[in-house]
Amino acid sequence: MPRIALATYDPGAEPGKDTDLPVLAAALTDAGAEAEARYWDDPVVDWGGYDLVVIRSTWDYSWRAAEFAAWVERTGTLTRLANPAAVVRWNTDKRYLGELAAAGVPTVPTRYVPPGEPAVLPAGHEFVIKPTSGAGARFAARYTPAEHDTAARQLARMHAEGLTAMVQPYMPGIDVRGERALQFFGGRLLHASRKGAVLSPGTPYDADKVAHPDLERWEPTEAELAVAEKALASVPGTHGLLYARVDVVDGDDGEPRLMELELVEPNLFLWLHPESLPRVTQAILTAAEGPA
Repeated sequence: MPRIALATYDPGAEPGKDTDLPVLAAALTDAGAEAEARYWDDPVVDWGGYDLVVIRSTWDYSWRAAEFAAWVERTGTLTRLANPAAVVRWNTDKRYLGELAAAGVPTVPTRYVPPGEPAVLPAGHEFVIKPTSGAGARFAARYTPAEHDTAARQLARMHAEGLTAMVQPYMPGIDVRGERALQFFGGRLLHASRKGAVLSPGTPYDADKVAHPDLERWEPTEAELAVAEKALASVPGTHGLLYARVDVVDGDDGEPRLMELELVEPNLFLWLHPESLPRVTQAILTAAEGPA
């Protein structure tokens, strides 16, 4: 009977937002595992007592990046961690987009603005500013060229908190065809979904945002699959990669481009794709029973 921990966040007095978590824990238990949802920052958890720790919904990690990074490194030395610590470390810094672009992956063009460096903001098109370490559209906002002053204030706030900013052109295709999320589990495509635009014009960067508006099932195109597979093949140290979500949007030429590669704690959307639960369950069991 493998012991499996599903790492999540502590919601405090609020209800937990990971609706997949109890369903997945129950499915693993029914399949013969001892599965428990545990808070990643709980100091009393003996992570070494599990055969596998699966990062599932540590959705507060970007606010506590150094603490989370230390937990990942420590847990990775005590037991099997999915995804592996080296992959998580690489993926928590969105400067990986530059590495993937250099490897030939079609990506959304991105400039990085670290603290202390002035930014030259786009003058001819809408653009997006967001941090290299963030989740759930935290500190992300969409601007027109007429809003440079507001955008500069956002950059100043981010730099004051030690955050490196990303400046990207806004992809107007999102407003037409949305953003597609291709999810992989156990090395194969699991399912895909499409969501609407997250960043509405005029929404402040520090406002709460709906991370997955108007989510619906999606059948990925061959071009979207090709971008996703090329991105995953370009990730360093992919041995032991259990899960991945590849977000793509349309470029100005109508072809898909990588928006984000989520290898840390992607929502699985099992409520939208209940037929995927058996495959996810079996892949986790296989990982738990594999060689150390």
